[in-house]
Amino acid sequence: MPSRQSINDEPCPVARAANVIGDRWSLLIVRDAFDGTRRFSDFQRSLGVARNILSNRLRKLVDAGILETREASDGTAYQEYVLTPEGKSLFPVVVALRQWGEGHLFNHGERHSELVDKRTGKRIPFMAPTAKDGSVLTPDLTVVQKVT
Repeated sequence: MPSRQSINDEPCPVARAANVIGDRWSLLIVRDAFDGTRRFSDFQRSLGVARNILSNRLRKLVDAGILETREASDGTAYQEYVLTPEGKSLFPVVVALRQWGEGHLFNHGERHSELVDKRTGKRIPFMAPTAKDGSVLTPDLTVVQKVT
């Protein structure tokens, strides 16, 4: 069986990103980090994930530069996991997944969490890729230029 191509040789940005954050636990860890979760035990409590899996995913996210470890802000001996600027730049990805889930995975009127603007208390508007002129881009209006 041929060996898997090195992810660093992969010309597709989606494939490289999926290698780092493309599994359920990694995405949910990033989601929880945006919600303010910082400690191993708090991630475990929130996610209900096995310790070994959580440890593996946290280490992978730290190695990828998405999270960094810091001494606990309360002065205890614990360490905290904090989003780096690279990790914070995943916010639109998490929002896009959230909005897709809201639009396709809930029945009309079914209760679910909502993302709101802290300043206004209002739900954030739907996020969509736009052209320079502000018009919404759809898949049929874009094309991937393959590396040759």
